[in-house]
Amino acid sequence: MTAHPLAGHFSVEGSAQRIRHYRYVEERMMRTLGGWIALTPELSAKLLLGRHVWDCAQHADLWGKRLPELRAPAQQSEPPGAAFVGFMELLESPEAFHQTPERLAGVYRVLKPCLLAAYERHLGEANPVYEPPTRRILQRCIGEERRHIAAGESVLRHLTTTPELAARAADWAERARVRLAGTAGIAGDGVVAFAPPSVAEDVPEVAQDLVPLEKPVGRWPIPDDLTLAVDTHGRAILARDLSTLERQIVAQARDAALPTYRELVELAVSDVTVVACARLGGHWQIKQRLTGPDGVTVLQARWLPGGDGWQVAEVELVRREPVR
Repeated sequence: MTAHPLAGHFSVEGSAQRIRHYRYVEERMMRTLGGWIALTPELSAKLLLGRHVWDCAQHADLWGKRLPELRAPAQQSEPPGAAFVGFMELLESPEAFHQTPERLAGVYRVLKPCLLAAYERHLGEANPVYEPPTRRILQRCIGEERRHIAAGESVLRHLTTTPELAARAADWAERARVRLAGTAGIAGDGVVAFAPPSVAEDVPEVAQDLVPLEKPVGRWPIPDDLTLAVDTHGRAILARDLSTLERQIVAQARDAALPTYRELVELAVSDVTVVACARLGGHWQIKQRLTGPDGVTVLQARWLPGGDGWQVAEVELVRREPVR
């Protein structure tokens, strides 16, 4: 703080310190989101994280370039206290394959709303005469953080389709808020506040962050007869019906594929959901997420049309993640 009324709320040194705090948050969030991409099976969440990694990197770079203009070394980050570092460690801790709700809730319901509130508060206090470069960066970051929060909330609501999943996301967000409340805040000034989402998810600037969300089996843009075959496949997995699964395998692939299905029917599966599909010439690659009390399994199969309809030509359990 400075005494002269025209100088605004922040000294040069104080502004530089805040910017180092902002850069720390943006840089660490960038690394966190980037690390989660490979751990996240849901396509909508995976691509959302990838798009927001880029924006976080841009924000960190803008803040780093602003520092020399405030007589400080460029591209330096500084956490706003040890307690905040502990909060970030908690936020980053959901790394299991099935913990996408916790990952999204921590970032889009806690960290980003707090960051947005800090940016908005700073913009309201930044001197329009002496600090236009800082104000321009804040205005850009505010617009993009609002969009991120709305897009993240849209994906999170789509993925938390059961009371258990919604409760997990809500519980984790509350745990993260409690930990964040014990810190000095993002700006290091002792203020911890949260900005509510203020942008509708269906406006164009939010839609650019989203991809078509995962749909239940039967609603993906695949041929109708393949949809029926994949639906039968899913119901046979739920019923542990090995004979039906065997009939769905191309004859020449049965010896190679049956061990995978024998392993599969030993699992307790309560839900089968198509999470990705791709057309490869006349073939289709279909990825299904199998959820049960013991964890999550992802099954990838290549489907081939023939005289007996669509059949599996190749199958693989690409990921298994136990409940922790």
